[in-house]
Amino acid sequence: MDSQKQLFIWLSGLLFLNILLFSRADVHHYEFVLQETQFTKLCSTKSILTVNGSFPGPDIRVRRGDTVFVNVINQGNHAVAMKWEGIEDSVDGSDDLIQPGRNFTYEIELDDEIGTLWWHAQSAWASATVHGAFVILPAANEDYPFPTPTSDQTIILGPWFKQELTEANQTLAPGTEDAYTINGHPGETYGCRNDTTYELQVEYQALYLLRLVNAVPNETMVFSIDYHSFTIVGQNSAYTRRSFADSLTLAPGQTIDVLCSANQNLGNYYVTARPSSSRHVTNGIIQYANTGF
Repeated sequence: MDSQKQLFIWLSGLLFLNILLFSRADVHHYEFVLQETQFTKLCSTKSILTVNGSFPGPDIRVRRGDTVFVNVINQGNHAVAMKWEGIEDSVDGSDDLIQPGRNFTYEIELDDEIGTLWWHAQSAWASATVHGAFVILPAANEDYPFPTPTSDQTIILGPWFKQELTEANQTLAPGTEDAYTINGHPGETYGCRNDTTYELQVEYQALYLLRLVNAVPNETMVFSIDYHSFTIVGQNSAYTRRSFADSLTLAPGQTIDVLCSANQNLGNYYVTARPSSSRHVTNGIIQYANTGF
C-alpha cells in the first residue's frame, strides 16, 4: 500500500511539473516571404530564391514547449515546400507545395526538442539558398545543463553556385559547388576582392555557445577556429554528454552546439570551413575586442 501511495505521489509530482512547464509556454508567429533577390558573390551577380530577402534566412528563436506558427508566402516563380528538421511531431503541410502567389501557415508544436534545429526548402535547388536556424532555448523555468554562456551565435555553413538553380536541378552532386559560405559570406579565398568575410567579435574570457548548421547538401563539412577548442554539448535537437574537440565534422544536415571560450591572446584568428571532398576552403575571422589586457 505504501509503495502504491509513493507511486501516486511521484506521478502527481511529474504531472504537476509538466503542467507548470507547458503553462508557461508561449505562442510565436513568423512570416516568411519567398522572393527572388539579386546577390553578388565571386564577382558575379545572380537571382536566388530567399526568405525575406536574406541569405541565409532568418532564425526562429523560441523556447522548449512553445508553439510556432510560420506563415510562408510564396512570391517567387516556383512552387516550394518547406521542411522542419529535428521536429519530433509531424508538421501538417510539410509535403505540400506552396504555389506561386499562394501562402500556407505551418503550425509547429514543440515538445522535448532543445538546442539547434534548422528549416529549409525541400527541393535541393531551393534548399541551397532557402534555409535557416531553428533555435530552441530552455523553458523559462529551466537552466542549461552546462555553464551558462555569455552569448550564443548561429553559424550556418552553406553552398554557393555561380549558376542560377531552378527546378531542373533536382539533385546536387557533392563537390559541384563553386564556393562555400559562413553565414552567407564566402571569405577571401576565392579570388574576388569584393567578397565579404564572416566576422565575429568576442570579449576576452567570455564563453560562447556556437550553434552550427551544415546546410550544404550531400557534403560533410569540417569547421575549426585557429588555437581554439570546443566542448560539444548538443547535437540534432538534443543535449549530449560533453566531449571535446579541436575541430568539428558535420554530416549533411547535421547541427552541433558547442561551447567555445575566448581565452587566447588578443588578436584575430581564422575560422575555417572546408568540405571533405573538395579543394575549396572558406574562412572567417574571430576578432578579440580591445579590453585593455
